[in-house]
Amino acid sequence: MANKNQDLHIIFFPFLANGHIIPCIDLARVFSSRGLKVTIVTTHLNVPLISRTIGKAKINITTIKFPSPEETGLPEGCENSESALAPDKFIKFMKSTLLLREPLEQVLEQEQPDCLVADMFFPWSTDSAAKFNIPRIVFHGLGFFPLCVLACTRQYKPQDKVSSYTEPFLVPNLPGEITLTKMQLPQLPQHDKVFTKLLEESNESELKSYGVIANSFYELEPVYADHYRNELGRKAWHLGPVSLCNRDSEEKASRGREPSIDEHECLKWLQSKEPNSVVYVCFGSMTIFSDAQLKEIAMGLEASEVPFIWVVKKGGKTQKPEGEEPEWLPEGFEERIEGSGKGLIIRGWAPQVMILDHESVGGFVTHCGWNSTLEGVSAGLPMVTWPMYGEQFYNAKFLSDIVKIGVGVGVQTWIGMGGGEPVKKDVVEKAVKRIMVGDEAEEMRNRAKEFGKMARRAVEVGGSSYNDFNSLIEDLRSHAQ
Repeated sequence: MANKNQDLHIIFFPFLANGHIIPCIDLARVFSSRGLKVTIVTTHLNVPLISRTIGKAKINITTIKFPSPEETGLPEGCENSESALAPDKFIKFMKSTLLLREPLEQVLEQEQPDCLVADMFFPWSTDSAAKFNIPRIVFHGLGFFPLCVLACTRQYKPQDKVSSYTEPFLVPNLPGEITLTKMQLPQLPQHDKVFTKLLEESNESELKSYGVIANSFYELEPVYADHYRNELGRKAWHLGPVSLCNRDSEEKASRGREPSIDEHECLKWLQSKEPNSVVYVCFGSMTIFSDAQLKEIAMGLEASEVPFIWVVKKGGKTQKPEGEEPEWLPEGFEERIEGSGKGLIIRGWAPQVMILDHESVGGFVTHCGWNSTLEGVSAGLPMVTWPMYGEQFYNAKFLSDIVKIGVGVGVQTWIGMGGGEPVKKDVVEKAVKRIMVGDEAEEMRNRAKEFGKMARRAVEVGGSSYNDFNSLIEDLRSHAQ
């Protein structure tokens, strides 16, 4: 099969954000491992992250120039959404990606690939690819359940029929009687027309494109995989979990940015713990909590008496002054957890897949980004769900209500909507204990471990995702003829 595929050339164009780049590179590695010629198109400053994540895979990188500060209004060197977290900067950043159209088209003209796999946030790339008769596939990095919820709320607009932000509504034409509130839906800023139009077109891009690649596997969500394709009429292939292309610990450790902890130090700490005894706490690369919330998390973790690894985003007040405990930690906290060996704080970037896959880890506190959700599923872990924004509230619902391996902390609104009071320490403590200790935790862990086994089988020869990859290749071949 691999040899037969060598004549096909696929170009990947990930959105310039770590949470989009990493699964897109994982996906590119899946294509490369099946013998296809693969090229990633990105900007200069994103190359180090991409090269690290590619590892030993045979993948080419082609760079295009990010627009200048004069064109974008952004500071020099702002080429990744991590450098544009402030709302006004993020809007400028999103709009600046419209200027990547011409450079991408030059690459497409030069390379004449058989397919362009582009992120949902490049809705214009469908037309760009069509200029050269190249099919464009959308990669949202999502699974079928969030894709179905997004499609049904766009199509039927049930949110427009409720009288307040807190009134629940049923999502029409969606199996499972899913209820949401307006507060949990993506909020579009109305003051910037170009930005709003870009987001609206991003949401529609799957309708005009050749099809959609879902980062999922059939056994996890068969009802929604069928619904998306048969009822909603979308062309789609499930090729996930794409993170499982990282087989050994070296690959897992080098995925993403340079970790803020030595991989061996981290593994040594984990190896000193009992199987399934550690909870891993991480809220993704884009979440910045208030000091008050960080303090509640610290107190809740300590009170749970469960050993933990806690990843805290660097920057601002979370930077520890020399020899001083930062304000967001309770007094003497680090000394106590280090002395007792109860906890490990990682400031910055953590080798997440490597940690989640370790036998000592028995649970995961997550913001429910789909990458993290699926990485938790693949590792066979029950999860505490703490959604923040985007489609994360749908993913949290999926974990708690559909596959029943998640426990919520009761967050009801987007973090950017002035999310009210911090989640209190006793709620954090209780949620952690529910997934880590007792019969309910054991039941959830057994269920999660079954999903973990199914995930691994799906990507092996003859598995559901492996076979769907073959279907995609056949579709591309017939398109090329």
